Amino acid sequence: MSLQLTPLTQGFAAEATGIDITQPLDDAQVRAIEAAMDQYGVLVFRGQPVTQAQQMTFATSFGPLDLGLRKVKGGAHRFDYAELADISNVTPDGALADRNHAKIVSNIANQLWHSDSSFQRPRAKYSMLSAVSLPGSGGNTEFADLRAAHDALPAAQQTALQDLKAIHYALHSRFLLGDTQYTEEQRNAIPPVAWPLVQTDPRSGRKILFVGIHACEIEGMTVAEGRMLLLDLLEHATQRQFVYAHEWQVGDLVMWDNTATLHRGRAFDMATRRELRRATTEETVTSPEAAMA
Repeated sequence: MSLQLTPLTQGFAAEATGIDITQPLDDAQVRAIEAAMDQYGVLVFRGQPVTQAQQMTFATSFGPLDLGLRKVKGGAHRFDYAELADISNVTPDGALADRNHAKIVSNIANQLWHSDSSFQRPRAKYSMLSAVSLPGSGGNTEFADLRAAHDALPAAQQTALQDLKAIHYALHSRFLLGDTQYTEEQRNAIPPVAWPLVQTDPRSGRKILFVGIHACEIEGMTVAEGRMLLLDLLEHATQRQFVYAHEWQVGDLVMWDNTATLHRGRAFDMATRRELRRATTEETVTSPEAAMA
C-alpha cells in the first residue's frame, strides 16, 4: 500500500497512513515520505508504537543520527541507543523526577519554541518522536510553519532580513530558565554557530524564516537590538495561523523538519508520567544561504 496523506491544517501538517513504520522502508517509501515532508513539514503516524530498534531503523532510513545536547550533558541514559533522546520526566533509573531534577528543567525548556540542534553544524533535519506513555491531560506538542511565516512578512521586511545572520547557542535557552550549572567544558562542548535568518529550502525551494529560542544574537547588531528583533520575529512566526497543535495518543509517531518548523511542548502535571522517545537525523544537504554561512 502506498503513502496516503490527510492534511491537518491548510498546507501544513498531515496524517500519514499506508506505510508500516515498524518494518524497514524500501527506497520508494523513503522518497514518498521525504516528498510529503517537503510539502507538509510535519507528518503524524497514528497507532504505530515502535520499539527502540524499530525507531532506530526507521530514523536511519533518512540519514545519520544526531546526539544533540547529549554531547553537552552526557551521563546516564535509559535507552539502548545513545542516539535516542529521552523526552520525559523520568529519571535514568525509571523513577518519576522530582521538581528539582535536571529532567524537569529539560521539560520546561522544551516548552520554548525551538528547532532541534539549530545550535550546531550540521544541524538537525528530521525528528521522529514516539509516544510511550502520556499524562491524562496536557502535554500536547505545537508546531509552527516557518515557510508560511516568511511568506507572510511584508516584502520590505523580507528584503531587510535577507542578509542577516543569527547566532545560535546550545545553552541559551537553559540560561534563560536559570539553569547555569555547567562546567567550562560543557559550556564549550558545542560552540555557537551562525545561520542566515532567511534561507531557501534546497528540496522544496520555499523561503524559510529560521528563528527559535536557541538564537541569541544577530551579527552586526548590539545584543539588545538583536534579541529584540529575534523576539519580534519569533512572535510573528508562532501566530496561531501558522501553528498545528498535536494531541498525543500512545503509539503516535510524529516526524517533522527542523529546518522548516519550530515546535514546543505544552505544560502538563509533572507529577504524572510523560514519556516520549526521539530520534533525529543530521542535515546532509543545506540551503544555499546556510552553505555560505
